[in-house]
Amino acid sequence: MRLKILLPTGVLLDEEIRQVTAESPDGEFCLKPRHIDFVTALIPGVLMYVDMDDSEHFLAVDGGILIKQQDEVGVAARHAVPGELGELEEVVRKMQEDFIEREKAGRSASARLEIGFYKRFLEISGR
Repeated sequence: MRLKILLPTGVLLDEEIRQVTAESPDGEFCLKPRHIDFVTALIPGVLMYVDMDDSEHFLAVDGGILIKQQDEVGVAARHAVPGELGELEEVVRKMQEDFIEREKAGRSASARLEIGFYKRFLEISGR
């Protein structure tokens, strides 16, 4: 099966692989060539793949989308950093912290919009 890692700056990886393991909001999963087609969001963490020589490779990803369709797995992410498993611990922790901060900012912005909507609605309805 073919794995393509796409970043906003270009293609990070395009390689034949035996399997890929990653983490979604529902937990860790592993895909092999005969698995059914699959789509999921990825959370910040380590993506691991096994190449055709049975060597394991690791990438820290800051989340993104994974799509498996037939014999191709595509991953779209904002950032991905290849490295050894032990070296990626700090990178993943930073990506997780950034993800949490973006989530907080998004919830805060959403709450402000909601409050503004309610205030405007009350003004229009004359209450």
